[in-house]
Amino acid sequence: MRYLSIYKSVETNTPPSLEHMTRMGALIEETMKSGALLATEGCLPTSRGARVRLSGGKVTVTDGPFSESKEVIGGFAMLQANSKEEAIELVRKFLAVAGDGECEIRELYTAPAAAPGDTAARHDTMTEQFTKR
Repeated sequence: MRYLSIYKSVETNTPPSLEHMTRMGALIEETMKSGALLATEGCLPTSRGARVRLSGGKVTVTDGPFSESKEVIGGFAMLQANSKEEAIELVRKFLAVAGDGECEIRELYTAPAAAPGDTAARHDTMTEQFTKR
């Protein structure tokens, strides 16, 4: 199963220290070699971003920084794990290096190996995955 881990923390607007980057780099290398980490990236400050919202048919764009937010998305990781519990353990190891913050873990929908236009097969698979415990 694949999981998306979304890391949220208080934005500091300062780059990580060399020591922190070294520790994180070692964790990333180890986890990638094991096959549990498929992809990961960190986010730059919200001052370099924007929020785009559609509500009632109207699109609004708000440029960063997002000072009204207590926590912002600091990065993500795409994980390969045999269970939610295994994904949680991977995230615990990450947080031990990353520091204060939280990760939201979401299991990802896996599309069936059906023809690209086979919407019924994709729908059946998604329904099955939504209701599986």
